[in-house]
Amino acid sequence: MPVEPRSGCAINAAVEVLGDNWSLIVLRDIIFGNRRHFRELLTSNNEGIASNMLSSRLKKLVDEGLLTKAKAARGQRAEYSLTEAGIQTLPVMVALGTWGMTHRETSPELTIRSRLMAEDPQLVIELMDELREAHLGVPRPNPEAPRASQRLQAAYEAEISGSRESR
Repeated sequence: MPVEPRSGCAINAAVEVLGDNWSLIVLRDIIFGNRRHFRELLTSNNEGIASNMLSSRLKKLVDEGLLTKAKAARGQRAEYSLTEAGIQTLPVMVALGTWGMTHRETSPELTIRSRLMAEDPQLVIELMDELREAHLGVPRPNPEAPRASQRLQAAYEAEISGSRESR
């Protein structure tokens, strides 16, 4: 059950859920890395999140309605899935990525996805449709079209190859 915000301000309401150091990073890793289990989120995180912090953020994101956690039998891994509210954080991440690329030092290979989505809003829409399919079971409107995630991954790999060749 979402927590009541301190005020009726829309920005405050969003910041109370997404404004800590880790919530958007956890959502990023689920959205772009398809990391849906605790261990994957812990070991594949570039920023080095601690296990207690990850546990706390996952619980918060579930409680706030951005993720669901599937029940797992003893000894099995619980899987996290995005809700519609979680999927709708993608445009927020694109805006933050655009700001970060403009006002902070970043690496080309880690900003390629942000740059492409900032340049092509349709790509954001298509990725959100793809996330709805993967996490909510809602079929993509155009299942024959190339997947947005594949296009983003190909661009990332091309950037990595290009930077290796230029060394």
